[in-house]
Amino acid sequence: MKKIDALQVRPIARRMIERWQGTEHSQLEDKLSIEEPFEIRVNGRSLAAIMRTPGGQEDRELAVGFLLSEGVISQPKQVLEIRRALDNDGLPEENVLEVELEGYDWNDEAHFERRFTVGSSCGLCGKSSITQVCRHFPSLPEDNLRIEPSLIYTLPDKLRQQQIIFESTGGLHAAALFDIQGNLLHLREDVGRHNAVDKLIGRSALDSNYPLPQQLLMVSGRASFEIVQKALVARIPLIAAVSAPSSLAVELAEESNLTLIGFLRGQSMNVYTAGQRVGTDYRNKCENI
Repeated sequence: MKKIDALQVRPIARRMIERWQGTEHSQLEDKLSIEEPFEIRVNGRSLAAIMRTPGGQEDRELAVGFLLSEGVISQPKQVLEIRRALDNDGLPEENVLEVELEGYDWNDEAHFERRFTVGSSCGLCGKSSITQVCRHFPSLPEDNLRIEPSLIYTLPDKLRQQQIIFESTGGLHAAALFDIQGNLLHLREDVGRHNAVDKLIGRSALDSNYPLPQQLLMVSGRASFEIVQKALVARIPLIAAVSAPSSLAVELAEESNLTLIGFLRGQSMNVYTAGQRVGTDYRNKCENI
């Protein structure tokens, strides 16, 4: 599988460090994942400040994905224009994007209160209730999607092989979209796994390929409430994670008829919700227990 040349897109910081082994130490150069603040302005006013891994075109993806996954907009066509903000000297501000939206009224009290600050360690924590999320983003409908376990077991290796920045720094999360045949479509890395998912959603929206009812989402690390919410908004029917899901993630997935898989490693996995989408062999074994 050909690797994506992410090193040309996202810079890596280098720093001299002291490495100790036992009582001996030496100086060497280490590579670090860059983390910088990113501001999204909507119709002239600041809406969100996000700590993220910078990367040229990926800022556009992150902005659009964030607006969709947080329910600020419901359709990509509501985005009229995306441009770099200008400083007082008329020069582009590297970490600020101006987004012009159709029908967004800052005088609307509900909109005015949607101000976000998002750290890299978690998404927009503290949602008031699952009911609130489901009110805005309906459950997934019943479908005929069936994914064989043998295909699901291949996803972690495919994701890992494309984690270019992680190989160099060991400091990034990854998220990837696959089609239902298991082909890798897009992969993004970021200091925040929720940012990586937003970038994937934004990329799909910018490509006029949204929503995503025939795609699978694979994330490194754990599956949080925010990841499930973002997949639900994009109508992604199945999430697979290398590590554990949170209890709230499982509750939201169950309420939303979204298939949530955790501890996907080697030839094993835990299917927490909506197991009907996992292949026939799996269901027959469960029925015979």
